[in-house]
Amino acid sequence: MKPIRIALTKGRLEKDTVELFEKLGFHCEELHNKGRKLIFQVPDGNLEVVLAKAADVITYVEHGVCDVGVVGKDTIMEHGGSFFEVLDLGFGRCRFALCGPKGKDFYKGYAVKTIASKYPNVTRRFFAGKGMDVEIVKIEGSVELAPLLGLADGIVDIVETGSTLRENGLEVYEDVAPITARVIVNTASIKLRKQEIEQLLSKMEAAL
Repeated sequence: MKPIRIALTKGRLEKDTVELFEKLGFHCEELHNKGRKLIFQVPDGNLEVVLAKAADVITYVEHGVCDVGVVGKDTIMEHGGSFFEVLDLGFGRCRFALCGPKGKDFYKGYAVKTIASKYPNVTRRFFAGKGMDVEIVKIEGSVELAPLLGLADGIVDIVETGSTLRENGLEVYEDVAPITARVIVNTASIKLRKQEIEQLLSKMEAAL
């Protein structure tokens, strides 16, 4: 039987997902001894695992070259796409938050605020929900620099412990959305391989 091909987000979500597979009794030796390989076999789970960057996991699942993907809710919220989001894995827990210089009243005054973020779509929707017009500056690196350099009034970013914010004189003004790892499934695969995928998902859910 053709294996289910599953795309995992490289890094922490990959590590947590491999741990989950091992809880299910799958042997993941190949994934522990990666070398430079990009595609791995988990024969006892009838899985073929692909390691990819978060946004690419969505692309591979959407285009049907992978049946299933494990990706953070942050990537889903920013990129969207046509797939089914079927399971919250509960790990990779953090949050989107609006942050800025400590002790400042962010909502004071009538001037249009400038917000720096790696996540312009999430930022736009958050402020649209408040009926606020903001200018968004997309930053690729350390977004905390933007308010420190006077480029932005605030940032929308992923916050885990908040230590980077504190060390740079910034604080959380408001939570935007919680984030955890999610399982997504290709729209055709869920019909064509319904039984196999549902079996895998119910095993994963039981192990959580």
